[in-house]
Amino acid sequence: MNQLLLKENSTEMFRPPTNRAMKILDRAFFKKDVNLAAACVVDSKKIATCRKELHNDILKLERIPPIRSVPSKISADKNAKCLLLRPDTKTDDESSWSPKLQDLVKAQQVLVAPYHLRLDYSYWTYYDIISAILPESEQDEIPVGFSVVGHVAHLNLRDQYLPYKTLIASVLMDKNPTIGTVINKLDDVGGENEFRTFRYEVLAGPNEMVVEVKEQECIFNFDYSKVYWNTRLGTEHHRLVSKFKPGEAVCDVMAGVGPFALPAAKKKVWVWANDLNPASYKSLVANANRNKVAHFVRPSCSDGHSFIRTSSSQLLSSNRQYTIHPKVSRTARTTETQKPFGQPSDEILHEPKTFSHYILNLPASALTFLPSFIGLYAGHERLFHPHTETRLPMIHVYCFSTKSDDNKAEKGKICAEISRQLVYEIKGPGEEEMDIWDVRDVAPQKRMFCASFRLPVQVAFRKMEDLVEGKWLIDGGACEREDCR
Repeated sequence: MNQLLLKENSTEMFRPPTNRAMKILDRAFFKKDVNLAAACVVDSKKIATCRKELHNDILKLERIPPIRSVPSKISADKNAKCLLLRPDTKTDDESSWSPKLQDLVKAQQVLVAPYHLRLDYSYWTYYDIISAILPESEQDEIPVGFSVVGHVAHLNLRDQYLPYKTLIASVLMDKNPTIGTVINKLDDVGGENEFRTFRYEVLAGPNEMVVEVKEQECIFNFDYSKVYWNTRLGTEHHRLVSKFKPGEAVCDVMAGVGPFALPAAKKKVWVWANDLNPASYKSLVANANRNKVAHFVRPSCSDGHSFIRTSSSQLLSSNRQYTIHPKVSRTARTTETQKPFGQPSDEILHEPKTFSHYILNLPASALTFLPSFIGLYAGHERLFHPHTETRLPMIHVYCFSTKSDDNKAEKGKICAEISRQLVYEIKGPGEEEMDIWDVRDVAPQKRMFCASFRLPVQVAFRKMEDLVEGKWLIDGGACEREDCR
């Protein structure tokens, strides 16, 4: 028999029965008997040897162990074992037996007998079951992608699959034991409110949205229905946090529940974390305490525009410090009056007077917050290079744009918009410590980026005297930007 045809026939044997009229999940419907041949091992102690000898004859399918107990009607020995054979091996047709199988039968080490394999709902995968339920016309793009936030599975079903949403959710929860609730998003994130939350419907399980998530060795607990969280940004959170150094100060303007702030604080980074959403702020405070980093996190719940300026001003007069006590091994412990030999002293970390980094993670509108950096450090020039070794901060601003193979046009547009917002020309990647990072695709023609650049001297130290009749004077002329006050 043609090998390709044989493979297709074998695969068909193990597929679930179909019921494209099913509206309510009937788990009992999904059962199937598959008639196979099995090599019954005469001496059960030789099962490993026989399995090795029959390596090419054994049935190899995921979730179907080839070693089985011999059916009672063949052997009364409860310890007797058999090996399931490939579907093309027939019990009553020795010509279908491989030379190795024939040799073992002649040597009376095994005997070939029929075996009835019972498959039920528990065997098949989510994809298998859904493929057997959905109409053939809807098989091209079966919903398989979903986000998992704690115990909640978050779907974004297309319109054609909405009639089957309950079936899809039920099977999804059955096949993923850690999932306790399945929801479907009803609108775009941020489409209804400024907190980037969304309307949803519960498809399966209880409407319990308080979740716990672990990321970058931090535990986050929050109400998913009231705050923003995106599991797919875990890699991006790690990438940016890896740029921060212990002892630096970071201003997280749209901090959410703390996916940047808390891992940074774990690195002994001083973080001023803000979010306009009261629910996010509440979770941020609780999570900072839960992860024992509250001493490095200064939470706030205010408008991001004003927070950029007030936090920078308040940091100038901050005198916070934190003492880190070294861990002393039990063998090195001595009396209170005697200091252990060779043990390190306490480390005192002083909070710096200026931020090294600003994070603006609100892709839909973060670029419009950039005018708040104009004149941010006017009058404080002597705090920075060349008067000190301190450099002006790096700005990490997230945004959306279109997508292309090389992102060249998109990066040009992003630089142009940053320049417009700052009323100062920001050159492209590779110039003036400017980089635009491709974060992820969010839609077929939409991509998320992170633009990182050092705050230019001409922007940071610009004085209000340069603002004449609502327009900034740049190089002797008036800029058309009127919304940078």
